[in-house]
Amino acid sequence: MTATGAIWRNWGRSEKVRPARVERPRDVEAVQRSVSAAAARGLHVKAVGAGHSFSGIAIAPGVQLDLHELSGVIAADEESGLVTLGAGTNLYRLPELLAPYGLALQNMGDVDRQTLAGATSTGTHGTGGRFGGLATQIVALTLVTGDGSLLTVSGTENAELLPAARVGLGALGVLVDVTIRCVPAFLLHALERAERWDEVLDSYLERSEREDHFEFYWFPHTETAVTKTNTRLPIDAERRPRPRLASWVGDELVANGLYRAACALGAVMPLVIPPVNRVAARLMGNGDFVDHSAKVFVSDRGVRFREMEYALPREAVPEALREVRALIRSHGWRISFPIEVRSAAADENWMSTAYGRSTGYIAVHRYFREDPSEYFGAVEAIMRAHDGRPHWGKMHTRTADDLRPAYPRFDEFIAARQRLDPAGVFENRYLRKVLGPVTATVPDRGGS
Repeated sequence: MTATGAIWRNWGRSEKVRPARVERPRDVEAVQRSVSAAAARGLHVKAVGAGHSFSGIAIAPGVQLDLHELSGVIAADEESGLVTLGAGTNLYRLPELLAPYGLALQNMGDVDRQTLAGATSTGTHGTGGRFGGLATQIVALTLVTGDGSLLTVSGTENAELLPAARVGLGALGVLVDVTIRCVPAFLLHALERAERWDEVLDSYLERSEREDHFEFYWFPHTETAVTKTNTRLPIDAERRPRPRLASWVGDELVANGLYRAACALGAVMPLVIPPVNRVAARLMGNGDFVDHSAKVFVSDRGVRFREMEYALPREAVPEALREVRALIRSHGWRISFPIEVRSAAADENWMSTAYGRSTGYIAVHRYFREDPSEYFGAVEAIMRAHDGRPHWGKMHTRTADDLRPAYPRFDEFIAARQRLDPAGVFENRYLRKVLGPVTATVPDRGGS
């Protein structure tokens, strides 16, 4: 346990806070003591992972819990594929941790810095029209609730809470462990190509359904989209990893080194952005290799940015993206970061952005030294017009009043929150905005 007056900042530098206290519990019992003590003192509690959320979902003005000591494999069953891990385990550790059992995650996002707790609580999804995100792979979890009690949620214990707790937004308690249904380890054949924007958009619905994992990036001010098509292969297929030199040139020199310099230059000289984007699209759209799934799913994101992402009914994606392109042109904006388009299968988790519908995702970004508010606000209006739901861990302006109609089980989630945290111990400003306040909150001595 450690007290500190240091300022905490998230990775995208869009949020910061000076917690009243930072605690680093070494075991579950210590988490329980932290929550109980904070509640008794009228302090709010928030667990923090790797800081990869761009929204204020993990902001902790009161007690900030760093759960990195609660990591690693707790139990594993190779035959069933069920693996229980500490909730503070970083995703990048999973390939090494799962390898002895011959297992892997069924699907992953393209960033692996997050913790398991942070990734599932915010609805991290990856891509694949027939696959769900991390939360859909969770079969059980353990929470420390608002009074410091330990609660197991699974198919046999408190099963009614499982669809709420898988994407719990940090509002139901502190996740201390999760049990994931893994799959036998597999390879992915990655094919990356620069293609015409209009052809990619016209084929998005069919390809997102047909291919195992399909996504694309469109570089504004170009007619080019870089497609990424990943096909699942058995683990004993021939492995053809990207050559080390090509990997360094593509991932480090171009995508991070040169692109970082280009973004920095574009922030002060916007006129250079269109030609830089045209070059970037040509250089990044060239790859054909086979490797272990995690090495293909994950990309190295070294250039700092801010992001807003919306989930739409999948059939709405092409038209929404055309409207975004027209918006950028009409405003004369110079946008250096590509727009990312992905997909996910419908799922049953109440606060999942893919709840009840096949989903497409449109993510917009801005270099972290640029003000994203005008661009993001205008794009958000388009997304809302297409029945969009915002990613919980990314920037948006939505509130409980207009989110309630977007989530059919919203009020059931609120009832679960009221049951598990009746005193509002896990509240912060963000949760009050997107969920509304808990009916009876603790005295707000730890800030908002």
